[in-house]
Amino acid sequence: MLHRLALLARARQGSAATEFAIVAPVLMLMIIGLFDLGHSMYVTAVLQGELERAGRSSSLQSGTSSTTAIDNSVSSIVRNLIGSGATFVSQRLNYSTFAAVGTPEVFVDKVPKNNKYDPGECFEDVNGNGQWDADSGKTGQGGANDVVVYKITVTYPRMFPMAGLFGWSPNQSITASTVLRNQPYATQAIPVVAKC
Repeated sequence: MLHRLALLARARQGSAATEFAIVAPVLMLMIIGLFDLGHSMYVTAVLQGELERAGRSSSLQSGTSSTTAIDNSVSSIVRNLIGSGATFVSQRLNYSTFAAVGTPEVFVDKVPKNNKYDPGECFEDVNGNGQWDADSGKTGQGGANDVVVYKITVTYPRMFPMAGLFGWSPNQSITASTVLRNQPYATQAIPVVAKC
């Protein structure tokens, strides 16, 4: 009996198949994960390129009246890569200068000073919506010489349905944005800032 156990311990026949059976599932999951990641990076690059092309088109005087058509052209190109189950959400915020992009509306910090806006404090309503905002941008394409932040978020089902094995969401969400100044096709409108 000991002799047979010793022979069994030295036997190497079939060890490659056993090792492959142990390693193959892990290897396949890694390959699928890399394909999913690569596809996501490719879609991100195409979305960013199309968004920048569309942003240049919308910065023209004719672009202010055709923003929906411009958004649709971006979505049609990207849908070729990800299928029809995708949702697209576009956003345009305009500012008078590049320095104003993403800045909060100025407010007067009352006592006790806490460096954050509290209800009732006086503020400059730059975007004219009647409330204090952490981002002073106005919604829309704006006018001549305005700076526009153009952003599109795409959500679509992942290429491989096994994303749950990695703890990932079954949907992939990608955001691309660009900042452009509208062409000087007219005199820039000077924003009227409401103060309390």
